[in-house]
Amino acid sequence: MELIDGNRIAAAIVAELKAEVAAVTGRKPCLALVRVGEDPASVSYVKKKEQTAAEIGIEGRLILPPVTITQAELLAEVDRLNADENVDGILVQSPLPAGLDEREIFGRIDPTKDVDGLHPLNLGKVAQDDDSGFAACTPSGVMELLARSGVDLRGRHVVVLGRSLLVGKPVALLALQKKAGANATVTICHSGTANLAALTRQADVLIAAIGRAEFVTADMVKPGAVVIDVGVSRVPDATRKSGYRLSGDVHFASVAPIAAKITPVPGGVGPMTVSMLMRNTVLAHRRRLASPPGSSRKSAP
Repeated sequence: MELIDGNRIAAAIVAELKAEVAAVTGRKPCLALVRVGEDPASVSYVKKKEQTAAEIGIEGRLILPPVTITQAELLAEVDRLNADENVDGILVQSPLPAGLDEREIFGRIDPTKDVDGLHPLNLGKVAQDDDSGFAACTPSGVMELLARSGVDLRGRHVVVLGRSLLVGKPVALLALQKKAGANATVTICHSGTANLAALTRQADVLIAAIGRAEFVTADMVKPGAVVIDVGVSRVPDATRKSGYRLSGDVHFASVAPIAAKITPVPGGVGPMTVSMLMRNTVLAHRRRLASPPGSSRKSAP
């Protein structure tokens, strides 16, 4: 069994981006991070994104609207950032407080600044094998982990466990794409799938993204499979000072001995999500420099 070290691979990507940004003359890339409310997980995630941006040399612009902000006011804030020529990327941290429509907010972001890859136009470009948009960060991170670990998906059976818009659907589309590193045969499983274990046991590469702690056990995995664990859940653990431990969707202790390669939790897919966000931001900056104001660059309606 080989452990796929997401921390190491993410650090390599950050180092590559740092070198690229250091060579930029003039304005550096700028990422606007919008966080509404004080959800502890969101606070932690945004802080990590700020720190990584600073390490690379990306300007991180933190925007903290009050938790009482209305849908119209948040849409207006997105419009302001869309119009700001010094902002290359916009991320609105999910989840948003109750009463705010995430789908409408994400759809309002200029797709050329949608570095989180959640605008319908960018999701559609992924389906069309069109690299001119942005792919969602966690799915992109999964594909990068596989590529940098020597896993070629061509002709292999990839089973995706989960159908979310954030991970399951886009990672399935990326694995299907007709290009180097992809070209897989893809099956998507979910809560309504019959004979689930029989399908997951067919996977050459199993991507678990359902958000259910330690759901995937050894009897669901074909010996020699590559297992990518996207899930992160807090599991009660009286032996820890915090009272909990982080667990993925895969029961690591039973699956790892039979897998050819596997990602740990933490330290697997998680670090890749942030590094892919930074890569998208640097790419957005590069594209904006190549397509200055007044050109034919297209923005959201």
